[in-house]
Amino acid sequence: MNAVTPSKATYHPFLAIPGLPFSEAVEVGELLFLSGQIGSGAEGKVVIGGIAAETRQALANIGAVLARHGSSLSRVIKVTVMLADMGEWHAMNAEYVKSFKEHLPARSAFGCNGLAMGARVEIECVALRG
Repeated sequence: MNAVTPSKATYHPFLAIPGLPFSEAVEVGELLFLSGQIGSGAEGKVVIGGIAAETRQALANIGAVLARHGSSLSRVIKVTVMLADMGEWHAMNAEYVKSFKEHLPARSAFGCNGLAMGARVEIECVALRG
């Protein structure tokens, strides 16, 4: 990976689409700070199936980023969920809890508009490395 290390942080570029103005993950000590993930599949488009399918895919995307950086969903300690419609919170939550069977990270959720690519949900997290 082409990581940059100014001061005590290591910045890992977003590899799926080169040139985007953010890092997919930033390491600081034993912590990994991940940029938000939407429910986009391998073809680069938001998956079909609504909030449940998008939540599953966003969490799968997060799992893949964590794995690339030596972590996993079992090491997540904080999650932020952004929803295009807070009315979909229960449906999102039903999928979300399937990814955190051993523990429930601290979590914030809020409604917003204008998520990338017309997504219904974006999820970011902080996890422990190793």
